[in-house]
Amino acid sequence: MSENGIVVYGTAWCGDCRRAKKVLERRGIEYAWVNVEERKAAGDEMLRLNGGDRRVPTLLFPDSSVLVEPSNAELDAKLDGRAA
Repeated sequence: MSENGIVVYGTAWCGDCRRAKKVLERRGIEYAWVNVEERKAAGDEMLRLNGGDRRVPTLLFPDSSVLVEPSNAELDAKLDGRAA
């Protein structure tokens, strides 16, 4: 897990995953990247967080909240501590 506790579950081929990572990187926020195709346990955790749906990116935050396939505006709002 990263220092601030954000975990990004995704796949190498996912454009939305690359976009979400760019938002985090643009803001200088460290995160843990987990490729769910390479780690079965991580894929299982992503499914649990999504109620059984396989959707990426799934972002898990230190407060245990989850964003699934967020837009840039939704992710920025979460990072700013406000509702989108």
